[in-house]
Amino acid sequence: MFAIEIKNLNKHYKNGVRALNDLNLTVKKGEIFSLLGPNGAGKSSLINILTTFYNATSGTINVLGKSLSENPHWVRNQIACVSQQVSIDEHLSLMENMIFQSRLYKVKPKEAEQRIKTLIDIFDLSNYLKYPTSSYSGGIKRRLDIAMNLVSSPKILFLDEPTVGMDVESRAAMWKMLLKIRDKLGTTIFLTTHYLEEADFLSDTICIMKKGKILAQGSREELGNYIKQNMLRIIFPTNEEAKKYKNILNNMYNTKFTILENKSVFISLANNNTSALTEINKWLLDNDIKFNGIEITEPSLEDIFLIITNSVKNRMEESKC
Repeated sequence: MFAIEIKNLNKHYKNGVRALNDLNLTVKKGEIFSLLGPNGAGKSSLINILTTFYNATSGTINVLGKSLSENPHWVRNQIACVSQQVSIDEHLSLMENMIFQSRLYKVKPKEAEQRIKTLIDIFDLSNYLKYPTSSYSGGIKRRLDIAMNLVSSPKILFLDEPTVGMDVESRAAMWKMLLKIRDKLGTTIFLTTHYLEEADFLSDTICIMKKGKILAQGSREELGNYIKQNMLRIIFPTNEEAKKYKNILNNMYNTKFTILENKSVFISLANNNTSALTEINKWLLDNDIKFNGIEITEPSLEDIFLIITNSVKNRMEESKC
């Protein structure tokens, strides 16, 4: 059974915006699922529907085997949602915040006591018990915020940009804690993030969406197979030169994808990359074209993200011509 199963989901607003268009996706129980997409992709609309804030225009959603539209109250009791804004009460102590949350969700006192103890351990909060919450750093407040939302033992935890604004050390610590939540508590985590390295490190499944549609979904390895092979990277002195030669190279070779980024042209070829490296390098030298380097490189998740989102854009533009 899936934690979440969505079929042909649509969301149309009164102003004419089509936020979600026949969207289909599945989230497995006990996994970390990362939803990626550029601004305006429809991520917020999807989260708001899954957490029962919005109603869908059409389509079906099953959460833990039950219809969301028919059982919204039941679904609310199975999930927790942590937004970007920290929701702790700074007038209460750490323990008072946790106890208040347990009473809000009507958790029995003995169960609450054990859960709170476990969560304080998972989130490494014991050293902060004696300090007022108003004195906590942003990273510690975020830890407490997520821990509070787990007191009710939700089956699915929605996290919207959980590490935004954190320093590198705090972000790394949070990643370890999210893995503990999955592994020790068996909680399904539905994550939205703009940090692609975060999704790369944490995710069992990554979903990329754009303009209300799912472009690709799978493990990091499965998304890598979308490209099938490593890529050629040619580094030029300026962005202008990179843009100029991107178009020339695109017409000269049997390219699958060509991406322009940071003075570099990334090329995925249908033919062998090793022979293409020799041919392109010779062509650059023979034509006295200045370049700073050429290499075969393994695509990062950022490369994959850009390739998938831009390739769809390019195909749409070509279809209009």
